[in-house]
Amino acid sequence: MKQARMAVFLLTSCLVAPVALAKSDSLPEVTEEGLHRVPDSKLAVVYAEPGADLSSYDSVKIVDVYVAFKKNWERDHNRSASSLSTRVKPQDMERIKASLAEQFHDVFSEVLTEGGYAVTEETGENILLVRPAIIDLDPEAPDIRSATATRTYTRSAGEMSLYIELYDSLTGDLIAKALDRQIDRSNADFMTWSNRASNSAAAKRILKGWAEILRDALDEARQ
Repeated sequence: MKQARMAVFLLTSCLVAPVALAKSDSLPEVTEEGLHRVPDSKLAVVYAEPGADLSSYDSVKIVDVYVAFKKNWERDHNRSASSLSTRVKPQDMERIKASLAEQFHDVFSEVLTEGGYAVTEETGENILLVRPAIIDLDPEAPDIRSATATRTYTRSAGEMSLYIELYDSLTGDLIAKALDRQIDRSNADFMTWSNRASNSAAAKRILKGWAEILRDALDEARQ
């Protein structure tokens, strides 16, 4: 049932996330699950269980990351492609999603481990379960495997949104959930060559920022 609820929310989020982030003031103060809106948070939208306490968690389990492109991204990208060799294919999209999901797990594991939190595959007492999803993925110049050598110059690698749920892994209780969108602005003042390495670096910067917010929240609870 949790997986079904997550899937339904993600399908809805892919359609309404940009609107929700732009008009966050119109969001409800309390969700159907009884989570309350958290004001002045480091993420755009955060809901948490009243009196939620993260201080007991010293380990984290990260479940498989769901990744979804922005609605109609493939169609829009291919319409503007300069040639057939730069058109994206379904296998390109699957490869990009798998790579980003792997990078998410690696970056979050690294940040949390460096902060003193064990990353585990187990569930149990004092283990926080993190159920993440990357939605509205909108890369400006995706890395496409092509026989023709091409170069694309952009000011941004693109943007993506994070939807994340935190559970007590032992009881299955939903503790908090959040939604946030980030845009790569590393090259806002000039055009640079976008390739696999630059796209990966941009994604890592955004993912690391989100991971540090989670780590800081765990640290603050302990203090």
